[in-house]
Amino acid sequence: MKIDFANLQLQYQKYKVEIDKKIQSVLNKSNYIMGEEINFLEENLKKFTGASHAITCSSGTDALLLSMMAIEIQPGDEVITTPFTWVSTAETIALLNAKPVFVDIDIDTYNIDVNLIESAITEKTKAIMPVNLFGQPSDITEIQSIADKYKLKIIVDGAQSFGSTYQNKMDSTLGHISITSFFPSKPFGCYGDGGAVFTNDEELAYRIKMLRIHGQNKRNYHKFIGLGGRMDTIQAAILLAKFPYFKNELVDRQNVANSYNNKLSKIIKTPIIKSDRTSAWAQYTVRVINRNLIQENLKKKNIPTSIFYPLPLHLQVCFEYLKYKKGDFPVAEKCSDEVFSLPMNPFLTSDQIDYIISSLNEAIK
Repeated sequence: MKIDFANLQLQYQKYKVEIDKKIQSVLNKSNYIMGEEINFLEENLKKFTGASHAITCSSGTDALLLSMMAIEIQPGDEVITTPFTWVSTAETIALLNAKPVFVDIDIDTYNIDVNLIESAITEKTKAIMPVNLFGQPSDITEIQSIADKYKLKIIVDGAQSFGSTYQNKMDSTLGHISITSFFPSKPFGCYGDGGAVFTNDEELAYRIKMLRIHGQNKRNYHKFIGLGGRMDTIQAAILLAKFPYFKNELVDRQNVANSYNNKLSKIIKTPIIKSDRTSAWAQYTVRVINRNLIQENLKKKNIPTSIFYPLPLHLQVCFEYLKYKKGDFPVAEKCSDEVFSLPMNPFLTSDQIDYIISSLNEAIK
């Protein structure tokens, strides 16, 4: 049996007529930069999330960079975040010559441990950047309480969690700013790079809209130092074609996760989603002791797996200058050694899921 990890080709074939039509429309108009599809997509994003402002951009990485530029993160400022995430989270902090300050993660959710945040705050701390890892929102109520106490901004890295909810609110409405990524393999992905920034703050939205087009407030007049952070119109068109199917895909992802949970929870460490939130299930991540052996056995059965993330950020060479060492964040290190992700996409069939589960059972034994 052939199993596809994300199955982007099947998704394209299902929506091919709509996607091709939208792309052709852009080609016919040759509006490749800031075409009308950008506005249409942003309106759809606002309606879907309930956020006052949805600002598309060139990637999830640039969404983080734009967010920090908007709240005026300066060289020497500190931003608290997690070491168990993709490099963009801390990389963008470093690009602004600010300092990433890592806090260990919760062993069950893999998100930042809110009980450790306050002790990491200094007079240089300007923001907290929780990451909604694998699709589940972080503990925003507790984080917001800490941020309010110390007058800090919250930028939610929701690159993996678009479409999830927290206490009946869409994840894109959490924090002062929330971002997402439309990287192809994300729950809602385009066919290249793309991202979005969400905020309910009028002033921040005003700044972000200018920052993404080189700080322009009108053509050839630059109010801020910005960047070329626009989304391509063709990518917006692809997302518009896929948008009508997204809610159903979220339901299908949840059904796949339920099937995994029901049959794997007694034999392996399965994901824990807190009762007051939902996950977008960007990944279905399990934890085991003998990971390499299990992955190798699954590979023999043509079942792809992936590791997110094999080396936490505080141990990456690029962050050596921060002077962290092995043992500083033991939970993140443990998870980096033990987690791996099973195929997760809305098109997995019952037969495929059963095959994955039975093969995993055999691999564990």
